[in-house]
Amino acid sequence: MTQPIAGEEFFASDEKAVSIYRALARPLVGRDGVEVVVSKSQVAFRAGRGFAYAWAPGQYVNSDVPVVVSIALREELHSSRFKAVAHPSPSTWMHHLELRLVQDVDRELLDWIDRAYEEARRPGPG
Repeated sequence: MTQPIAGEEFFASDEKAVSIYRALARPLVGRDGVEVVVSKSQVAFRAGRGFAYAWAPGQYVNSDVPVVVSIALREELHSSRFKAVAHPSPSTWMHHLELRLVQDVDRELLDWIDRAYEEARRPGPG
């Protein structure tokens, strides 16, 4: 059996979601300063402040998407991969991506999350 990764219990009711979450979380858990915070609605990755959030849209609406990851950045990125982009505060843009397959957790996504991680560790707005 695979060793559990912090936060995977949030997705325990859906094995596909657990696999996707593992691929997403594995490169983040154990990084310098990363804290995994599980709430009723999401799994947050924090490094001083939150930089990525994984959640299950089926908890809220009728959806076949196993996992959505929301990435907090200081500027808006443009990609057809984003399901939605929100600007909840002057210094934060939230980029939402639907993850349907483990392969959706690719280098491009991890690069965006790396950028968010670095921004979260730096003092400044947000």
